[in-house]
Amino acid sequence: MIWEHLISQDQLDEVLKDTSERVYAIFKHSTRCSISSMAKNRLESKWNPNLPIDKVYYLDLIKFRNLSSVIAEKLNVEHESPQILLVKNGECFYNASHNSISTTHIEHQFA
Repeated sequence: MIWEHLISQDQLDEVLKDTSERVYAIFKHSTRCSISSMAKNRLESKWNPNLPIDKVYYLDLIKFRNLSSVIAEKLNVEHESPQILLVKNGECFYNASHNSISTTHIEHQFA
């Protein structure tokens, strides 16, 4: 699994402006939370590289908490941690948090 670090609102704005039918994943991770670490490990160990997801963004919530708030506002989702969002055409079409984060659930979004 290749993580692209999400560190700026400019990066986020580029993702949200993209109307090319690309799909992006954003994983919001708290480095101080054991549940978040378990969710990240599950994603990494069971990730299907054949999914039609163009980039998987990793947001460190401790370093970039304000960016998480911007994400919640722009995608009209409640801020949670850990959380994974699937985004296409500037909209979130899948959102899961905590123990609901599952590669199986993500794969079902493309079935």
